[in-house]
Amino acid sequence: MENTASGAKYFSSRNIVLIPLAIAINMTIGQLVSLVKLPIFLDSIGTVTAALLGGPIIGAITGLLTNLIWGLINNPVAASFAPVALVIGLSAGLCAKYGLFRSWWKVLLSGLIISLAESITAVPIRLYLFGGVTGSGADFLTAYLLALGKDLTGSVIVTVIT
Repeated sequence: MENTASGAKYFSSRNIVLIPLAIAINMTIGQLVSLVKLPIFLDSIGTVTAALLGGPIIGAITGLLTNLIWGLINNPVAASFAPVALVIGLSAGLCAKYGLFRSWWKVLLSGLIISLAESITAVPIRLYLFGGVTGSGADFLTAYLLALGKDLTGSVIVTVIT
């Protein structure tokens, strides 16, 4: 997808339809994971898909809007993590743009890049806004690491990265 000054390529009809579909995927899977309290986050599947198909700007917009809408509708905590979702979409789109989804080892590298980018964004939010605990299933890992004698910052970093 070629970038133009007018943004016409980014905001094509296909991408305008892709964004709400990806948001619906994110919210549906994310809500299921939240209800079951699984210790994983799967609420970015739509964001990554949008980034792969539409590019980094579409991925970033999808992630940002997902969390803002989800925060307004059902889960205020989700809105706090809107910058994280934006970074996931942007980094996934950039990885795709530079061909890092074309072989299995490049996909692993993309996963590492996306994970590091989102961790840099998510850890401060999780620590300073929520004291390390957000009510998600992943809090179990933070609590477990704290019980083992690890410090809060290290526990949150490990939780977010894993």
